[in-house]
Amino acid sequence: MSTIFDKILDGSIPCHRVYEDSSVLAFLDISPLSPGHTLVIPKRAAAHLHQLPDEDAAALGRALPRIARAILAVTGATDYNVLQNNGAAAHQAVMHVHFHIIPRLGDAGLGIRWSPGSLPDGTTLAASIRAALEA
Repeated sequence: MSTIFDKILDGSIPCHRVYEDSSVLAFLDISPLSPGHTLVIPKRAAAHLHQLPDEDAAALGRALPRIARAILAVTGATDYNVLQNNGAAAHQAVMHVHFHIIPRLGDAGLGIRWSPGSLPDGTTLAASIRAALEA
């Protein structure tokens, strides 16, 4: 299924590009939470981060700090959020991997309400995750 990001990538929908290389495209969000709110996407389509090949994830990882520095320099912000959601229940609206870089300028930016839980058995959980990484 084609997403709005696929249409941006193929040129059928315009965008305000701020960065592009062979693997990554970054452009201004058309419904920004603050000035400079930018979306960073891989050019390879994948709905969720865990579905991306390592080389595409690495390309995103290289581009994100560079783009964030430019946004901070231009907006004057000193604080920002990097947000990435996976799946509808996690508030992902466009099913194409994307990162939001959202400058915090006064009250403008991402508002977060954090409801921490507890970690009753971190030893077992950590061991299970390590085992899954080795598999």
